[in-house]
Amino acid sequence: MTWSILERKADLRAKAGLSRSLSHRAAGDALVDLAGNDYLGLSRHPVVLDAARAALDAFGLGATGSRLVRGSTRVHEDLEARLGEVLGGAALVYSSGYLANLGVVRGLCRPRTPLIRDAHAHASLVDGCRLAGIEAEVAPHSDPAALEAMLRPGAVVLIESVYSVDGDLAPLPELYEVCRRHGALLVVDEAHALGVIGPDGAGGVAAAGLSGAEGLVVTATLSKALGAAGGVVVGPPSLRRHLVDTGRTFIYDTALPPAVAAGAHAALDLAAADAALRGDVADRAAFAASALGVPAPAAGVLSVPAPDAAGAVAWASRCREAGVAVGCFRPPSTPDGSSRLRLTVNAGIERDVFEAAVAAIVEARP
Repeated sequence: MTWSILERKADLRAKAGLSRSLSHRAAGDALVDLAGNDYLGLSRHPVVLDAARAALDAFGLGATGSRLVRGSTRVHEDLEARLGEVLGGAALVYSSGYLANLGVVRGLCRPRTPLIRDAHAHASLVDGCRLAGIEAEVAPHSDPAALEAMLRPGAVVLIESVYSVDGDLAPLPELYEVCRRHGALLVVDEAHALGVIGPDGAGGVAAAGLSGAEGLVVTATLSKALGAAGGVVVGPPSLRRHLVDTGRTFIYDTALPPAVAAGAHAALDLAAADAALRGDVADRAAFAASALGVPAPAAGVLSVPAPDAAGAVAWASRCREAGVAVGCFRPPSTPDGSSRLRLTVNAGIERDVFEAAVAAIVEARP
């Protein structure tokens, strides 16, 4: 491939309104942030920062190695124990949610494993299928009957509890029952549910009464409601052992920095203890949905359709000019090929500022 080919591809993306650009966020940025994933506003909570500082002083900036060399600390072990309690199983922490999903899909599959993913599954689950070397079947979105028609014994099914683009909740009890009837394993990505929904913020699986259920594996990222970074796989102890022994995205990756792990642990405890904070996220999400004329989401992710890719970019730009940062999702980041703005609720923003920001988005609408 020559550089001129890459230039031509970039020109074609630009004409289709699909170019992307990087812009830095300054410290103390004045924009009202409805684009990031800090749902509970915990990324700068003093308890979280104090925990991170203590670990930073104790262990330094980075983990200095993979978990199996020198990267494991008591901070990692404590975080895994707490995540295991919350999510119902033996937990293994990764340096990102993306790597956790890559690792668990590869770890659960053999060359002939029937692999099925929901049509709206996150890119990390899609790439996990590719890493496993299996051409996954794509199931219609959140359709238990359609999934049942596709299932074979020994299948691995990949879904999210709260979907990352549209913010809708999967029918977890129905999907789980279908999988159990056919001897299939269900993997549920709780990235956008952990800390926000379910008893004590334990996520969609716990809300469905399925914590620790047979034939169910949970993954999550620590970078959404917990305002940190990292990922986790939770399942039976035999799965954890298998991933430690054989999982390339765990074995060959530098461990999550101890300071980040400590901050995530503190944030997890805060989220579990504060029902009012979790309720505020739901209340704000319902308010924004009503103002924008879209269905109320299951958690903190709100999807608002745009006319097309160029219209989404223009709308997001007008929002930014009005002092509000929003997510702008276009193909190939959207599972259905449609463009939209994605808003994320942040309970750390003053309520009057949040409502004014929603009004600005409405005013900027095409």
